[in-house]
Amino acid sequence: MKRVILLLTICLGLFACGNSNAKGNKTAEKQAEKDRVEVLYFHGKQRCATCMAIEKNAKAAIEAAFADELKNGTVIFRTIDISKAENEAIADKYEVTWSSLFVSKWKDGKESKENMTEYSFANARTAPDTFKEGLVKKVKEMLK
Repeated sequence: MKRVILLLTICLGLFACGNSNAKGNKTAEKQAEKDRVEVLYFHGKQRCATCMAIEKNAKAAIEAAFADELKNGTVIFRTIDISKAENEAIADKYEVTWSSLFVSKWKDGKESKENMTEYSFANARTAPDTFKEGLVKKVKEMLK
């Protein structure tokens, strides 16, 4: 009988310790996730002039309009090569198979995103100022 009680006590102790660590890790992960806006430019191995203009003008617009936010992590600009294996998961998440531009808002660990790919292809090369203005406007909206 003593062995059964000892065994139950050990199992209970191990179970309780495992749960508290799991909760602690989730809490730490949530605290690490900062509210932010991410501008994500996805591209493949080969890119056309418009694809390169999207990246160049998006980066220039974000750096010019959100220098302080880039420094403090409130705004993030990322270029993601979807032809690389390490980027497969994020490409799948956003369901991209070619050049794409997304603006993503993270608030309280939840994401809402805007696909700006069509707008980008329509404006980035032929009307770069219009493209930059529209992108900056979208990021400002999401920062609110």
